[in-house]
Amino acid sequence: MEPDIAFGIVLKKHRKHQKLSQEKLSESANLDRTYISLLERGQRQPSLKTILSIAGVLGVTASDLVKEIETLICPKVEK
Repeated sequence: MEPDIAFGIVLKKHRKHQKLSQEKLSESANLDRTYISLLERGQRQPSLKTILSIAGVLGVTASDLVKEIETLICPKVEK
């Protein structure tokens, strides 16, 4: 799986878990709503500043988001 697709999946999961619309998330993170949509669809790659901003609004750390993305990209092979 590509990182931009994985980021979109993780972003959408956390946004829905927090019961936030794309519009509310974008307002709180000071981003455009269409940009959130593009991120969730894997059509844009966020900057570090954007990841930190979104993570803060979602109430998670940026490192937790990245860990989830890594899990989707490179799932651990069980022995």
